[in-house]
Order: sequence, then structure tokens, then C-alpha cells
Amino acid sequence: MTQRLHLVFGGELVDSQRHEFADPSAIHVVGVFPDYRSAHAAWAAEAQRTVDSAQTRYFIAHLHRLHDESSETSPTGELGA
Repeated sequence: MTQRLHLVFGGELVDSQRHEFADPSAIHVVGVFPDYRSAHAAWAAEAQRTVDSAQTRYFIAHLHRLHDESSETSPTGELGA
């Protein structure tokens, strides 16, 4: 079974309509989670905690979708099969 890791991170954006961080060195890494359900719970908690800051956004990155250049097939390729 392929592992499906997810990264939850966020911070203050330059503009709430774009995905550009105001200060990339201040990005808050919440953590890496073993499944989408736990990543979503962590994302929701951080989003709720920062609800009063219109410029602050949190994201879930699907790490299992990253492409491994050294391999003929990657987890992303497996998803499309």
C-alpha cells in the first residue's frame, strides 16, 4: 500500500486573492500527517485559530503527489493508472 503523506502549512499572504507569502521565512509548518483526514483536522484547527486574520491562510500539500525524478513511475503516476 502506498503511503499518502500530507503537509499542513500556512502564514500571512501578500494578498488574500493570491498564494504568495508575505514572509516565506515565517511560514508556519503545522506538520506532516499520515492521511488526509488527520491533515484536514489540523488544517481546520489552524484556520479557525486565525479566522480573524484575513491575510492568513493554511494549506494542505499532498506530498504523495510529488514527482520522483529518479523513478520511472511516481506515486502521482500510480494515481492516474
